[in-house]
Amino acid sequence: MLLTLRTTHVPATDLGYLLHKHPEKLQSFELPFGKVHVFYPEATDEVCTAALLLDVDPVGLVRGRGPGEGGPLDEYVNDRPYVASSFLSVAIARVLGQALGGRSQSRQEVAESRIPLEARVAVVPCRDEGFLRRLFEPLGYEVAAMPHALDLPGAQPDPGAGEIRYFTVTLRAVCRLSELLAHLYVLIPVLDAKKHYYVGEAEVEKLLRHGEGWLASHPERDLIARRYLRHRPSLVRTAIDRLVVEEEPRAEAAEASRDAEEAALEKAVSLNERRLDLVEQTLAASGAKRVLDLGCGEGKLLRRLLADPRYEEIVGIDVSWRALEVAGERLRLDQLPLRQRERIRLLHGSLMYRDRRIAGFDAAAVVEVVEHLDPPRLAAFERVLFEFARPGSVVLTTPNAEYNVKWESLPAGRFRHRDHRFEWTREEFRAWACGLAARFGYSVRFLPVGEEDPTVGPPTQMAVFTAASDQQEPACA
Repeated sequence: MLLTLRTTHVPATDLGYLLHKHPEKLQSFELPFGKVHVFYPEATDEVCTAALLLDVDPVGLVRGRGPGEGGPLDEYVNDRPYVASSFLSVAIARVLGQALGGRSQSRQEVAESRIPLEARVAVVPCRDEGFLRRLFEPLGYEVAAMPHALDLPGAQPDPGAGEIRYFTVTLRAVCRLSELLAHLYVLIPVLDAKKHYYVGEAEVEKLLRHGEGWLASHPERDLIARRYLRHRPSLVRTAIDRLVVEEEPRAEAAEASRDAEEAALEKAVSLNERRLDLVEQTLAASGAKRVLDLGCGEGKLLRRLLADPRYEEIVGIDVSWRALEVAGERLRLDQLPLRQRERIRLLHGSLMYRDRRIAGFDAAAVVEVVEHLDPPRLAAFERVLFEFARPGSVVLTTPNAEYNVKWESLPAGRFRHRDHRFEWTREEFRAWACGLAARFGYSVRFLPVGEEDPTVGPPTQMAVFTAASDQQEPACA
């Protein structure tokens, strides 16, 4: 089984420092089930590729009570030595352990940075390309899957074609190397679902450790836990319970921090009210009747929309259960007349993952949300909203970084609060929004939010996207 890791980060040979493996050397490592070789097919300043080749000993597997399932012959004739499985995860942990942990003695700043990465796994056992994509695309990867057909007796789903059981998978993203390796460590055994060793409490700890920060909100979380833990119900329940308990306080704390810090900083210019006023006016002008509030928080915009009878269906979605509970209390959902109550729904979910519940709406509001997303999650969000949900209009606001100099209480170079991953200038925001419009078939125009300074612009910037018809070309005004 073969895993290659490739980067075009400059200098690309930093990959050797991240993996703690010198590009000019062939290195080999003995493991209980075979031998691992690490080598570099290419290593220049522009591009560097590291290969991890796992040579599994099939005879050794049988002697070690390997995972044969049939009679004596099946113990020796099977795909175990060739497909990516828990063997490969063990090799990653043993041979690339420091990289998996995000540590580098010589290039720690690169280990903590998001760089362009490509991983190629040959081959993974999987009968459904859709399942592959459901595992990796929500994590922000561009996924390419090349199927391999086998001519098996009695298995002919297509005339002249063999049965698809395996794929070579290529994943591309801008992310930390440790994140990529953690995703592979967890999801490769999920695809194979045949762990070669006993699954006990220790495996729950490994799943939680390597799933930290992404697994709790993954749309296939429960399926991943079941397959990783080999369908052991008690362990699966333990893992899921702990994931939910550990994730929600972080999401709630971030939401509370966002509201409090932004409100304190922007209070002097009443920016929040001006922002909501303009969002509300823009949604009304779009003619929308079915509206989404993505990242709705505690429901300030929802309350305004609910008071306007033009909206027939209003949906708020947020990752924080607590924020949704507060929104429900503020909206007094349990006291609303039946007809009013039927107009509004609150959904728990993440903006990183495809969600059929939010597809096909007339309009969506995304108010002060994107600046809280790091690059891989922002890339996933873009596809979730503009490609899959694809509302007719999108009203999106984000801070204008140039305006920060107007706040004396904000130190130079600091974001408006600590949960922001970035803050864009007007030029950067325009370039991003116009790129989205061109990629996904929208037109986009820009509006200032708040009092506009002649030098640094408004405190908040707004983009209004409108889906282009078949007869229209995407435009950026």
